[in-house]
Order: sequence, then structure tokens, then C-alpha cells
Amino acid sequence: MIPLRDTQPSYSAPVATIGLILANVLAFFFELSLDEFSRNELFAVFGTVPSRFHYSSLLTSMFLHGGWMHLIGNMWFLWIYGDNIEDILGRGKFLFFYLSCGVAAGLVHVIFNAGSRVPTVGASGAIAGVMGAYMVKFPRSRILTLVPLIVFFTTIEVPAVFILAYWFLLQVFSGFGEIGRSHVSQGGVAWFAHVGGFATGYLLIRLFRTRERWRHRDDLHW
Repeated sequence: MIPLRDTQPSYSAPVATIGLILANVLAFFFELSLDEFSRNELFAVFGTVPSRFHYSSLLTSMFLHGGWMHLIGNMWFLWIYGDNIEDILGRGKFLFFYLSCGVAAGLVHVIFNAGSRVPTVGASGAIAGVMGAYMVKFPRSRILTLVPLIVFFTTIEVPAVFILAYWFLLQVFSGFGEIGRSHVSQGGVAWFAHVGGFATGYLLIRLFRTRERWRHRDDLHW
């Protein structure tokens, strides 16, 4: 299932969300300007490497991506869910929230992959936090989703609480399913970063004061 857009309106311009997307895109174009050796060195220095962990990498790693699909997928999810969370938090608090979720996601990844020498990059942990917050604030919003049906595709609207819960459980089972496999030490998807980011966003959004007049905008029909 591929989410295409949500039905939840925003009442302010998503300036911070667009800024984050532009920052990630510009960083990626910088990566493309490098030769393969320099790019690998960039990941080794600014990515999160659990076996030689530096706290600064928790911030720098979330603006680097391993390829076009990695970048496009992350930015697509940020665009779908980020504008609404920015809308209720405001730009400054949204940026703080986003970065906090990314840092927490990186820490969880380091804990579960302590001996790994593979650099981890990507904004998915921070974006997972935004998705966790969306699940709390807009559970009744509907997500227009592309669904494959054997030989063709169709679109359906799925309540956000269902599609986000499904995504979270997929990350949990995938993460625990790969514990102990050689794939973990060789790189791949940082499942536990997704889990940690989502859980952080789900819990952290409850501590933030949101814009009361828009709090109940998710009261749409099921």
C-alpha cells in the first residue's frame, strides 16, 4: 500500500516542512556532486555509525540519503503528514519536534545495532515521529492509498489510524525478525530507528501545546 495524500486540510503554509524538504534535496544534490569514494567518506563521517558513535551524527545523518528512491520516499511521507503537524504546533515547535524524533530514532538504532560499522543515513526516523504524532492528532483523517490488486492498481481511502498502525507493526516485526541475521551488520533498513522515531512522536506530541481552535479538525466521517 502506497499513501498518496491525506484528506486533512491545513490552515497555514507549511513553511518548515517545505524547508526541511529543500534542505534534504540540496544535501542530496551535494552528495551527487561527489565521487564514490568521497560520498562514502561523507557517510562515514556524518552518518550514524554505532560502533564509533558521535552524538553530532544524530543530527547530520538525518539530512543524508542513500539514493533517489530513499530520498523521494522519505520526502513524500514528510509532505503527506508534516504539514498538519506543523499546522497545529507552529513552525518553531515543529522543527524542534522533528529533530527530537530524529535524534531519538538514531539512539534507538544505535542501541539495537551497537556493534555495527555501517553508517546509517536518512530522515525516516524523524518522519516516523511525525507519523506517530499524526496518529494521535488525526486518527480519523483518511489517507488516499494506492493498492495493488493482482494485475492492476486501485485507490481507496483508509483511516489514518489503520494505515499508520499497520506501518508501525510492520517496522516492529521486521526489526525483530532481522535480529541476529548477517544483514544487520551489512546494512539495510534501520527498522528500529523507525520504531523509535514513531514511538517518540506518539508520546512527545502529547507534551506539546497545540493550537486549540484546530484540535478537532480530524472529526471527519469514518
